[in-house]
Amino acid sequence: MTDNTQDSGRNPDHRDDADPFEVNAAGEAAAPTGSAETVPAPDPAVPVQVQPEQAHSEQAQPEPAQPEQAQPHQTQAALGYATDAFGRPLPEEGTAPNYYAPNAAPQAYATADGLATHTPGSGQVKDPAKRRASIALIAALAVGALVGGASGAGVTAFVLTNQDNGIPVNRAQGPSNVLVNNTDSVNQITAVAAKASPSVVTIEAASGNSGGTGSGVVLTEDGYVLTNTHVVTLDGAAAEATLQVKGNDGRLYAATIVGTDPISDLAVVKLTDAKGLTPITFADSGKLNVGDTAIAIGAPLGLSGTVTDGIVSALNRSISIASSAAPTTPDSTTPDDQSPFFFDLPNKDGSKSQQGASNSGSISLSVIQTDAAINPGNSGGALLNAKGELIGINVAIANAGGSSASAAGNIGVGFSIPSNLAKRVSDELIANGKATHGLLGASVTSAAGDPKSVTVGALISEVSSGGAAEKAGLKKGDVITNFNGVPITDANDLTAQVRVLAAGGKADLTYVRDGKSITVSVTVGQLAG
Repeated sequence: MTDNTQDSGRNPDHRDDADPFEVNAAGEAAAPTGSAETVPAPDPAVPVQVQPEQAHSEQAQPEPAQPEQAQPHQTQAALGYATDAFGRPLPEEGTAPNYYAPNAAPQAYATADGLATHTPGSGQVKDPAKRRASIALIAALAVGALVGGASGAGVTAFVLTNQDNGIPVNRAQGPSNVLVNNTDSVNQITAVAAKASPSVVTIEAASGNSGGTGSGVVLTEDGYVLTNTHVVTLDGAAAEATLQVKGNDGRLYAATIVGTDPISDLAVVKLTDAKGLTPITFADSGKLNVGDTAIAIGAPLGLSGTVTDGIVSALNRSISIASSAAPTTPDSTTPDDQSPFFFDLPNKDGSKSQQGASNSGSISLSVIQTDAAINPGNSGGALLNAKGELIGINVAIANAGGSSASAAGNIGVGFSIPSNLAKRVSDELIANGKATHGLLGASVTSAAGDPKSVTVGALISEVSSGGAAEKAGLKKGDVITNFNGVPITDANDLTAQVRVLAAGGKADLTYVRDGKSITVSVTVGQLAG
């Protein structure tokens, strides 16, 4: 039996289509004799005696379709050819039966996406939807192999083709809705996915010959969506990329950029003519514990609605990533050339883009680390807690190799921007089109690199005149060890934590000078955007 459900004529099991037949003593179907004499039906008042050798065949007889047909209690000679269960002659070997109307044209299957047509009776039919899904999955995996170095949780390439056949990779997507076949055995992950999936969308960006796919989360019913800056700007390569957003229900929307914030790698877009969407529910990321359940939903490799789970592996993890969209900042930290953290952006043809070009800046992010599987295309998607609430926006993954070219995908070390920072930045972007970030007004390096240092931390190498650090009494040579309750182990930690604050935000800062630990209150300045 195939999955084909098209109606090509009358049901072959319909009784009006059946020819009369008998079952002989050997249990074989036999057509009635061609006698023209009509045998009258027996009188119900007169019992009919059944011979022993006819008992089995009598029980197997169907109800006569016409009164004029021979009655089953009368023995008739079997025909000299084989018949099927309906009394029809079996075809000769090597031929196919055709019991359809002789003048009816066979109904062809859909030929969309270059699938071959099929004629009824020509063999087993595979479900076209299943075939498309398998082709799409193979295509997506092939793109992963081509991209190779796409080690960030960012943008998977569009693969467009001039051929008429085949399925583009940007359609390599599974079901968007969460499928529950057995409601008696659902678990926590199923419940979270069912709750939050309507709030996760797939975003496709294109500009000239460049393109990519990422994810996003719905903020409002009327279509404000939060994602990553590197998704909507193609990692800084396009200021005005063309955006198309696919909702969980399969609806497609055009979208425009409301505002981007390269410092936090967050952006807000607005869907055109959207209404009735399901906004995500924000959790307090400040209350997370290491070991908490973490569930990621997004479109890795273009596969929309993909759900993975793990735990919160670490909190307040600081990473520094080269970004073409990031401006140069006075107290930023230059990333190591061998930095294992990326949100690399593949080109439209699947080749790897050149990351860390001479005009690229860097951003320092304080992130949630998780072992939930995150791959290119998950960027901008949701990281959720056990209640289905947003705890982070997926942004990057680590690379086990020495360069982005060797990163093929998830290795169990992924990163998400905490929901508290995502909420503040998205609110500011919607209200003002831009977001603010704190500025300490000091250049710092890692204290571990100074032979005179006796503690880890961020070593101040220069203090800006009139800046927040100078106003708080900090001097060159001080080692900052704690900022707003978060331990500081190097310069990257400090930069990331300062950027979490909005302009004018206050924090308690602890530093070491001459072997003494001192805590002061500092009001950060505003980072120039």
